[in-house]
Amino acid sequence: MKKAVHFGAGNIGRGFIGEILSKNGFDIHFVDTNKSIIDELNNRHSYEIGIASSEHEKISVKAVSGINNSENPEAVIEAIAKADILTTAIGPNVLPYIAELIAIGLQKRKEEKVQSPLDIIACENMIGGSEFLEEKVSDYLSESDKLYLSKFIGFPNAAVDRIVPAQKHKDVLYVEVEPFSEWVIDASHLKNKEIKLEGVHYTTDLEPFIERKLFSVNSGHAAVAYSSAYKGYKTILEGLQDEEILNILKAVQKETRALLLAKWAQYFKQDELIKYHELIISRFSNPEIIDEVSRVARTPIRKLGYDERFIRPIRELNDRKLSYQNHLDIVGKIFAYHDENDAQAIQLQEKLKITELPMLIEEVTGLSNQKLILEIEKVINHYKK
Repeated sequence: MKKAVHFGAGNIGRGFIGEILSKNGFDIHFVDTNKSIIDELNNRHSYEIGIASSEHEKISVKAVSGINNSENPEAVIEAIAKADILTTAIGPNVLPYIAELIAIGLQKRKEEKVQSPLDIIACENMIGGSEFLEEKVSDYLSESDKLYLSKFIGFPNAAVDRIVPAQKHKDVLYVEVEPFSEWVIDASHLKNKEIKLEGVHYTTDLEPFIERKLFSVNSGHAAVAYSSAYKGYKTILEGLQDEEILNILKAVQKETRALLLAKWAQYFKQDELIKYHELIISRFSNPEIIDEVSRVARTPIRKLGYDERFIRPIRELNDRKLSYQNHLDIVGKIFAYHDENDAQAIQLQEKLKITELPMLIEEVTGLSNQKLILEIEKVINHYKK
């Protein structure tokens, strides 16, 4: 049986990546530091996924095991040395922390003269996730190691999309997911051409699809979350039942379509993007999914990053002299966001008290364009509570 190593045994890892790998006949080694999940994977070697739809379908994922990388790093290294594919779903900020372990695993493949190609695919909500991981892994490799990597190890970028809300069940392995899923991989950077996963779309130009997903799903979801938080709603479903918030989402989507068509007219047509955005609204409004606003709105500082879901569209819309007022409006609400259980939300509010606003905007967003900084300052002041 083909072997997969997957970093991240959380809800996305089990409820999306694990499902696809299992359907493609892989024996999956989940790598995580969550002892209860890892122990249960090793106890049962299977788990169940529930589909959040009126049919309530259940899917069984088998041939799984777990490795606790904090307790047994040697087992992770051994698994990487024998892997046919390696994937991650741990969050962009955590990728640097697994880089050294992956590097040692690749060094073991080289020492054992393994010449079968291996693709390492970061399934994260970021542009260029696998490429970023490759840079971090390379920091731990010698020049000889890097030659081996260039010949046998691929880091194809990917775009992934599936809503998996925060949830708790008596069964620590059970996870509920939405029916929709999309996993796109950049085929031009694959090293193992023999493995083509069913349920995955392969393309030779990934960037348009990553941006469509990031600026449509992530920006849209966050727009609903911060607008809902500002009005006191606790769930995404509650927020979208407010016509004002629904219209805010549609207005953000309209600006997103303008940007995507300006950049990628050879890939997308307006009527196709309208249908795609209507589908996204129906996904966000799924009555079978109770998604907390706090989950979608968490880590507001990260979401204000230079290449993230609002600042990047604002920059690029501005460059093309296209409207970005609705994206800008959400940025004001992000700066107004309060959550006493979110470290970044607390940090942002503390910074607002002690830092000059233009300096804080520049620090958090990475912007140097004074016109945009002034516009953001105005919208922050508008939404101050």
